[in-house]
Amino acid sequence: MTPDIIVTRDLIEDSKINQNEFLVNEFISTLSSLRKSNHLPLLHASISCKWTIRSDRAQNARSEGLNLVRNRKGRLPHVVVVTGEPTPNRIASIALGTGEIDCVYHFALYELEKALQNLGYGDSLDLFHTMVDGKRLKDISDLPLDLAI
Repeated sequence: MTPDIIVTRDLIEDSKINQNEFLVNEFISTLSSLRKSNHLPLLHASISCKWTIRSDRAQNARSEGLNLVRNRKGRLPHVVVVTGEPTPNRIASIALGTGEIDCVYHFALYELEKALQNLGYGDSLDLFHTMVDGKRLKDISDLPLDLAI
């Protein structure tokens, strides 16, 4: 299983690291994964895109996240899912999991909230707010800023 989108981070040349103050050379910080002389680019984020969420798709996204956790060398990348799923119960099957997924981003979060309100789906709206308030479900516009960290 491979993610739909990966985001990598370029490594930094020693001259850039030492730009303002001498910090590294061939004897100092020799194993740092941030230095260009040591490694390939870092995996910064793994993004799984699911138009809708069925149980098998939820399991695939979880498995991708677990594989990254198990096989990583160094820090864990962001592991996220982007979806357009209209039902909060299915979104919750990924968003409220056991930590394999950092966050679920919805491409129409505010429209989904308004639709749930207009249809009077109180239980679904409560679940929706639980995920949003718990920072497990966000709007797609939040993704670029969250990945900047």
